Amino acid sequence: MAKPNKKGPTKTVDIFCSQCKAPLFKYRKGGKGALVKCFIERISQDFTTIPCVCPNCSRPFAREAIIRGAPAYKMIGGKVTFK
Repeated sequence: MAKPNKKGPTKTVDIFCSQCKAPLFKYRKGGKGALVKCFIERISQDFTTIPCVCPNCSRPFAREAIIRGAPAYKMIGGKVTFK
C-alpha cells in the first residue's frame, strides 16, 4: 500500500469534541466525506495533552492505528465534529 501524501491538502478543518465542543486539532483534510481517520503527519495544530483523549472532558475520541504504513488516529463514530 502507498503512504499518504506528506504535504497533503492545503485546506484545513477544525476538529472539535462533540460533547463539550473543545478544540482538538487543526487538520489538513482532503475530500468532502466524513472524518474517519486523521493521519498524524497532516495535523497542523494539536490541542490535546494525551493522545486521543479530549483535554476538557477526558472522553476518548479516537484510537491509534497504522493505516497504509503511516501512524494515524481512527475516529470513534459520533465523538468528533469538524468545520
